Amino acid sequence: MSGPIHLRQGIQLPLAGGFTLPRFFFWKSLGAVILAVGIYATITRFWYGLGATTNLTDQTPWGIWVAFDVLCGVGLAAGGFTITAAVYLFGLKHLRPIARPAVLTAYLGYTLVSAGLIFDLGKPMNIWHPLVMWNPHSVMFEVAWCVMLYSTVLTLEFSPMLFEKLGWHKPAAVVKKLTIPLVLAGVLLSTMHQSSLGSVFLIMPTKLHPLWYSSMLPVFFFVSSIAVGLAMVIFESYLSYRFLGHRLKKDVLMSVARGGVVVLGVYLMLRIVDMLYRGVFPLLFEPGIEAPLFIAELVGGALIPMLLFANYRVRQSRKGLFFAATLVVLGFVLGRLNVALTGFEASSGESYFPSWQELSITLMLVVVGFMAFGLAAKHLPVFGSHKAH
Repeated sequence: MSGPIHLRQGIQLPLAGGFTLPRFFFWKSLGAVILAVGIYATITRFWYGLGATTNLTDQTPWGIWVAFDVLCGVGLAAGGFTITAAVYLFGLKHLRPIARPAVLTAYLGYTLVSAGLIFDLGKPMNIWHPLVMWNPHSVMFEVAWCVMLYSTVLTLEFSPMLFEKLGWHKPAAVVKKLTIPLVLAGVLLSTMHQSSLGSVFLIMPTKLHPLWYSSMLPVFFFVSSIAVGLAMVIFESYLSYRFLGHRLKKDVLMSVARGGVVVLGVYLMLRIVDMLYRGVFPLLFEPGIEAPLFIAELVGGALIPMLLFANYRVRQSRKGLFFAATLVVLGFVLGRLNVALTGFEASSGESYFPSWQELSITLMLVVVGFMAFGLAAKHLPVFGSHKAH
C-alpha cells in the first residue's frame, strides 16, 4: 500500500502495488470529459444549426454564448489594460511582476471571446463583414472594431514571451520599445468597447428591467470591468501558486486588493446614486426573481468583497484574498447575466435556460482557457520575467 502523497505529488489513494493516481488526476479527467462533450456539441451545433441545438427563440435571441462567453469574457480579461496602464503609464513599478500574467489572461480571454462569438453567429462565415461593410451608426460595429484592434495589441504585447522562449531577442527588443504606444492604444480601445457593451442595452429601455436599465450602463460596465480585472489578477495568482508553484510577493497582491477597495467603492457609489436618482429602490421589495438577484449582485459581488479587501488581516492571507476576489468574479458574472438574460424575462414573457450543448460548449471554452494558461505559464517566461526588465 502506498504512503501519504502530498498535493503536488499526487492524490493519496491506497492502490495495490504502490501505485498512485497522477497529479491532478481528478481535474485532468474532468477537463477531458468536458472537452469531449464540448467537441461533440460543437459538431452538432455547426451540423444542425442554432435552432436544433440551442434554446434561443425570437423572444430570447441572445443566450449564454453572448451573456457569458462575450460580455463576461471581455470584462474578465480587463486586467490586461488595467495592470499595464498602472505599470507603464502611472509608474507603479512594484506591480510589474503581474503585468505579464495579466496580459496573458487578457490575450487568452479575447481569443476565447472571439471563439464564443463564432458559435453564436447564425452565419459564422460572415464574421469578417465588419471589416468591409461599415456601419458607423451601430454600437456593435464599434465594439467589433475595438475588439479586433485590441486583440491585435494583445498579440503584440504577448509576443515577447514567445520571442524570448525561442531566443529571438531582436524581435522581442523591437516590441518592448513599442510598449508605451501599445499600452496607450490598449487603454483607449478597452475604454471604448468595455463601455460600448453597456451602450448596446440603452436602445431597449422598455424591455430591460428598471433595476438594470440606466443611462449610466456604459459607465457601470467600464468601472466593473476594472474591478473584476484586478480581482482576476489575484484569482489567477492564487491558482498559479497552488497548482503551478508560482509564488508572487504578497505585497504586490495586497496593493492590488487596495486598488480593488477604491474601484469597488466607486462602483457601489455610482450604482446607489443612480438608483436614488431614478427612484427604483421600491422595486427591491417587489416579488419576483429580479430583486434577489440584483441584491446578490451588489452585496455579494461588490459590498462584501470591498469590506474584505479593506480588512488588513484578509489582505495578509492568500486564501482571504482569493475568497474576496472570487466573490468579485462571481458578482461580476452574475451582473452581466442579469443584464443580458434575467432583465429581459419579464418583457419577453418567457424564461430561458441554456441547452446542454450551450452549457457544454461554454464549459469547454473555460477549460481550454485554463489549459492554455497552464501551458503558457509552464513553458513561457510569464512569471519571473520581470527580472529581465
